[in-house]
Amino acid sequence: MNLNPSSPLSSRIAVLIPCYNEEVSIERVIEDFKKSIPDAEIYVYDNNSTDGTARIARQCGACVRQVDLQGKGYVVCQMFADIDADYYVLVDGDATYEAAAAPRMVSLAQEKYLDMVNGVRVTEQRDAYRPGHVLGNMMLTGCVTLIFGRRISDLLSGYRVFSRRYVRSFPILCSGFEIETFLSVHALEMAMPIGEVVTKYVERPEGSSSKLKTYQDGFRILLTIINLVKMEKPLFFFSVIGAIFAVIGLSIGIPVTIEFMNTHMVPKLPRTLLATGLMILAGLSFVCGLIMDMITLSRKENKRLAYIRR
Repeated sequence: MNLNPSSPLSSRIAVLIPCYNEEVSIERVIEDFKKSIPDAEIYVYDNNSTDGTARIARQCGACVRQVDLQGKGYVVCQMFADIDADYYVLVDGDATYEAAAAPRMVSLAQEKYLDMVNGVRVTEQRDAYRPGHVLGNMMLTGCVTLIFGRRISDLLSGYRVFSRRYVRSFPILCSGFEIETFLSVHALEMAMPIGEVVTKYVERPEGSSSKLKTYQDGFRILLTIINLVKMEKPLFFFSVIGAIFAVIGLSIGIPVTIEFMNTHMVPKLPRTLLATGLMILAGLSFVCGLIMDMITLSRKENKRLAYIRR
């Protein structure tokens, strides 16, 4: 079907549900999305589940496929590569997101021609969104928006709507739970039109357990943000490193220089060599940043061309 802003749900819509051991909740998720978007195709990609997730999903009428490489990032990237639609609704299979919000999210994407609509989680259930997770999400969101632009308020939401051209321009770079960070940064760095819709976030059904490892995954996401800054803002990244080297080098070298000017002697040769080495490293870091910045500009141009061709 063709895009028709006056009929918000007239486009081809695919609901993408990455799953790993979600037999307790997957039936509810599929049925809820069938009710909220009756015409959508529902895809469940099973990531080596050891329970009945795939079997239950098939019984519910979803298209079920298998991804052997372990990690949510691999699953999402495979979904993007396999499925053709006008709009993609990405949601976790744990029944914590509000399926009824999907029509609003898709309608907003169509009416305003947005490439990504982010589902901003709100909840009154403490166990659904623990204070530690809220704080961690706020800190990580703050880091990303400070560097890439303040246009998103829930970096780690697993509930999003994407346009076809977003999906076709998304680079396959991710393996695990840090996929949400990549999804957000791609939209921000490409200056795509994006929006947000507030959605309810509820506790998992009884008998279902979270696959999120708070500290381990949080640390991986932080490393991902650092790596993304290095790839997408190399001049800034290496300039910061160079500035650190320069400050340390100057703090060591200035006293030695003053002493040399007064006595015409260099009694502390090791300090002199260390200061010189640090200043050389500072200069090299800045030059590396300049070179990588030119390479990044070329990459951005290629991604932009891929984006506008869709």
